[in-house]
Amino acid sequence: MEQAVKRVAVVQWPDRLAVGDHSWITIRAAVTAAQPDILVTNELPFGSWLASRPSFVAGLARQSILDHDAGLEALMALGLPAVVSSRPVQEGGRLANEAVLIDSREVRGFHRKQYFPQEEGWHEAEWYRTEARDFATVTASGLRVGVLLCTEAMFNEHARAYGRSGAQLIAIPRATGSSHEAWHLAARMAALVSGCYVASSNRVGSGTRGGPTFGGEGFAYGPDGSLLGTTTSERPMLTFELDPAKVLEARTEYPRYVAER
Repeated sequence: MEQAVKRVAVVQWPDRLAVGDHSWITIRAAVTAAQPDILVTNELPFGSWLASRPSFVAGLARQSILDHDAGLEALMALGLPAVVSSRPVQEGGRLANEAVLIDSREVRGFHRKQYFPQEEGWHEAEWYRTEARDFATVTASGLRVGVLLCTEAMFNEHARAYGRSGAQLIAIPRATGSSHEAWHLAARMAALVSGCYVASSNRVGSGTRGGPTFGGEGFAYGPDGSLLGTTTSERPMLTFELDPAKVLEARTEYPRYVAER
């Protein structure tokens, strides 16, 4: 049976987003009006950016969990068929950064981030860790979806594996700075090697004291590697149509069909 075309949205949401503040009220209205089948948020979208601090602080970690509990509940209340996001969860005395699928009934974790930078503004190796080693797909609004959490997008073998496993969409929630070229290259290559659509959202601005400035610019690529569009300050949400038939067509073309020996 031929699958229906789905509407997918990517965004750029502000640093220190909190349920109930003016930014969230504006975001909620925009998402409600657009009614995408799948919304892809930026990485760890609620509260402060913990990794701006070079040392783990247990109290701040607990607050981040609470901020995301409230935020993900608010995303669930939007009533969308599917939202792909991430949240902090406790693991091994630190936090794990867990990709989640949200619908109107539940929040379900399905992948934990496994690649962590450690540099000024992004001290993630100090805050996050996991014993997980899986890159599993999940069904979202009838589509097979794989997630690469930010830095994971730089390791192209996982995008190729998602394509081989039948994924149709690769979501890349990000929290990245003002330099975008490498992220566009990584996303385009992810599309080219997998034959998937690729959708990435980013944090924007600098609301965390002493933290980095996030560059925004969510974007989407088609399964042939073509850029479908980007978000801007004037248009912080981009919606595009995902046609599963184009994924099937892309899988027959170079280099996706090449067998590994």
